[in-house]
Amino acid sequence: MENIKEELETIKSKCLNCQKCPLSCSRTNVVFSDGIPNSKLMLIGEAPGYWEDQKGIPFVGKAGQLLDKILNSVGLSRQKDIYICNTIKCRPPENRNPLPDEKQACSEYLKAQIDILQPKIILICGNIALNSMLPSEHGITKARGKWFDGPYNSKMMPIFHPSYLLRNPSHEKGSPKWLMWQDIQEIKKEYDKL
Repeated sequence: MENIKEELETIKSKCLNCQKCPLSCSRTNVVFSDGIPNSKLMLIGEAPGYWEDQKGIPFVGKAGQLLDKILNSVGLSRQKDIYICNTIKCRPPENRNPLPDEKQACSEYLKAQIDILQPKIILICGNIALNSMLPSEHGITKARGKWFDGPYNSKMMPIFHPSYLLRNPSHEKGSPKWLMWQDIQEIKKEYDKL
């Protein structure tokens, strides 16, 4: 485990000094990761938002608070069970979607995080992450809740981004929040098998 932490720190140091795309000029902080480095569970989000850029930690705004509640609902927590990172490590201006060249510039850091941890389960959180990890014609609505083969024999499941759930507050059967509840229970079943 110590070796894993050292390897991640090496990549993080490189990332903190990165100037491969224009986002390096507008960022407040690089947002590298949070949670605990482990080989069981990784969540890949889209891109840092305002609060993430301010604090240098992924998922700390309202969406992050909801993500923590979702994880806690099945007994998981970022302090003990999950490694959290994003497709790109710097906030795009006005929270716009990352441009292809920005995603490309940052791809080595995400790939390194996956290569070092070799997680058994990868949660792909939102459309941007889905298109980065599983380029396909399917959007998150069709892909969510399904298992896909991932790197290092991992299982990957796309899930709705918590910010989408905040915009869709209904808990009725078939609603995004209801579907997320189904997905997180399925994820926990797989996690418990590890």
